[in-house]
Amino acid sequence: MGATPAAAEWSTDAVDQDHAFDYWRDLICDAFVQLSARPVLPGPFAGSITHRALDEVELSTVTADAQRVDRTRSLIARSHEDYVLASIQLEGFGEIRQDGRVAGLRAGSMAFYDSTRPYTLVFGDHFRQLVIQVPRSAVPAARVRDATAVAVEGVGPGRLVTDFFVGLAREAAVGRPAPGLAPHAVGLFEYALGLAGASDEPGEAAVRQAVLDAIARAAGEPGVSAEDIAATCHISRRTLFRVLSADGRSLRELLRHERVRRAKGVLRAEPRLPVAAVAVRCGFAGEAQLHRAFREVTGLSPGEFRAGG
Repeated sequence: MGATPAAAEWSTDAVDQDHAFDYWRDLICDAFVQLSARPVLPGPFAGSITHRALDEVELSTVTADAQRVDRTRSLIARSHEDYVLASIQLEGFGEIRQDGRVAGLRAGSMAFYDSTRPYTLVFGDHFRQLVIQVPRSAVPAARVRDATAVAVEGVGPGRLVTDFFVGLAREAAVGRPAPGLAPHAVGLFEYALGLAGASDEPGEAAVRQAVLDAIARAAGEPGVSAEDIAATCHISRRTLFRVLSADGRSLRELLRHERVRRAKGVLRAEPRLPVAAVAVRCGFAGEAQLHRAFREVTGLSPGEFRAGG
């Protein structure tokens, strides 16, 4: 998102109707990633976006008339924006198309798309949705490919996830950012990716999800090994390394990412807890290891992050 402010509201009401869609096209590029868009119905067009940033998570409520939006190969080549996005449909209907799949969105459902590959969004009439955007580096790469353009319905576990994000966006929009809840947002985003991926490719995707879940559970213990993870998942070391290769990160990198993610949540939720205690709680061998890993992943020290850096 680059220079996108932490809190902003935009609307086509700011311009005359003759320039409304051109203005809208610029708005969605500023709020999300570089996109091509066109209206699909004749007549006047109206749209608005309410945007809030909470740590790594961007929340944007989009209300607009019918349109088609494309993320093309040429735009990807020019912009290099690496994000995973999810749309939760609040009103109306829509479609997300990516990786040869099509997810139909109705009120309450959710679907993911990846800015590093082409995608299309289609809305045949007026709609409202919540768009969640996180850096692609914040979630396991293996989960993303399996989850794109697969609808997660707003029932059962899916309903718990969508209710959380809709509530979080509502609180942030009225000036109550709920700092105790924001650190859990990325974890729930990953969980929902797992729901979508498991519904698409139950075989290989299930193995990858089991490995990633095992790593997440084991990250709190220092010294966890590849043998430990393989045994937990009832797979061979060879299968484990194949899964890790597909994810694009080593076991060490995945453990470091998970431990830093946990540390970020603890640092914000318990501001008086000593950093050394945070390190022990989150699976680091000591405070020095936490400092080194935290700076490698976030570019900040734990103290700087805790202070709101």
